[in-house]
Amino acid sequence: MSESRTFTTSDGVRLAYAVDDFTDPWKPAETVVLLHAAMSNLERFYAWVPVLARHLRVVRIDARGHGDSEAPGPDKALGIERLGRDVIELLDHLGLGRVHLSGSSAGGYAAQWLAITHPERVAKLALFSSTPGLAYARPEAGVPTWPATVRAKGVDGLLAETVAARVDPTRVDPGFIRWMVDEARAMDREFTARFLEAMARLDLGARLHEIEAPTLVVVAGADTVCVREGYEALRRIPDHRWVVYEGQPHNITNGVPERCALELRRFLVGE
Repeated sequence: MSESRTFTTSDGVRLAYAVDDFTDPWKPAETVVLLHAAMSNLERFYAWVPVLARHLRVVRIDARGHGDSEAPGPDKALGIERLGRDVIELLDHLGLGRVHLSGSSAGGYAAQWLAITHPERVAKLALFSSTPGLAYARPEAGVPTWPATVRAKGVDGLLAETVAARVDPTRVDPGFIRWMVDEARAMDREFTARFLEAMARLDLGARLHEIEAPTLVVVAGADTVCVREGYEALRRIPDHRWVVYEGQPHNITNGVPERCALELRRFLVGE
């Protein structure tokens, strides 16, 4: 069963989400929540759902200002606390207690924050190409210039200019790149610029030792967005499994989606 729905957060923002559940209906099923990267949306997990949904209930959410979720104005909070609260409120809306969390890049920031501040809600944690914040960006990646580019050229303009830092154009279907850029065209420029500015200041490194959940860390071996030291900081998580995808640029969840989904499934259910 696949369902797409919306709910309204405590600060009045409408968020979109999807539930994919093809587990045996007579058996209890664990839930994994998938959190997408910045300037992405829940549809980017299209190749993950078939791998996961026969074994787990899969919940995907469009972060505020992304996909089909509402882009709030500057009067609404935008920090990591609010992004994490959105996930907690979705869990409460669905009547879910403890779940598995899997975050890609900026989605991993929210996942880390939740594992630190709400350990009772996180059974296992998985981080794909996610450092403890965008404060660990490489200087040459030009992250401080991204908000200005978005304001001038749109999110699609930024993605078009930085495709090679995200996926290997020689290894992915050209149609995927066109789709990724086209999907981003509708994103609100000012909201996205403010979102990127907030993420660029984020550094959760000093609190990683507080994460209690068993954690899967999957490193993009050829990441040109984040420094390797950012990934190494994740070794402070007491119980972690370390995996490196050699030769892969930053967005491994899009570049090698089936591999990532299988990695996650093995970590969560052992199959």
